[in-house]
Amino acid sequence: MDWFSIMKKGNREVIVVGDRVLIVPDMGEDRSNVGLYLPKWAVEKETVQGGRVVDIGPGGSMPSPRDIEDEPWKPKQNDRIFPMQAKIGDYAIFLRNAAIEVKFEGDTYLLVPQAALLLLIRENK
Repeated sequence: MDWFSIMKKGNREVIVVGDRVLIVPDMGEDRSNVGLYLPKWAVEKETVQGGRVVDIGPGGSMPSPRDIEDEPWKPKQNDRIFPMQAKIGDYAIFLRNAAIEVKFEGDTYLLVPQAALLLLIRENK
């Protein structure tokens, strides 16, 4: 099982970790690529934004129930991962102020925690 996802560009790789999503953002339009209209207040204040998911992390780790009940000095085993809801290719609406801008090989991406995702649009195949 892969514990991380890899996006390759040239001879370099981006590895998204944890419960984060890498997104190619839409650039300042009030209508998204998939036809959603974002309200003017949201676009003007840049509180929400949309974009295409290009890579995802493995998800967040969850403590094992035995870790919670055991003595605190024992080593902990985070052997369970909370899965991601987003999938590569989804269109995401997210809270802009939670995003971190990342430039890689001349392109701009946004790194967004899963908790900041508001809506995912997925095409059924």
